[in-house]
Amino acid sequence: MIVTATEFKTNLGKYLELAMRQDIFITKNGKNIARLTSPTVNKLAVLDSLVGIVPKTATVDEETIREERLARQ
Repeated sequence: MIVTATEFKTNLGKYLELAMRQDIFITKNGKNIARLTSPTVNKLAVLDSLVGIVPKTATVDEETIREERLARQ
């Protein structure tokens, strides 16, 4: 979730609750200045669970990934 610094300051309690479930990106003048994240979520464990999803024999290059991403928009 992305919020402005002013919105974050105004509703701090709300965003502290949300941070337990998802990362909160705080912006100022349209630029990311901070990220609020939960200390209980083990990000490395999440990444480890993704290892092996794509078979080693799969030939996926950057252009294919780019085309698939643009097709979803």
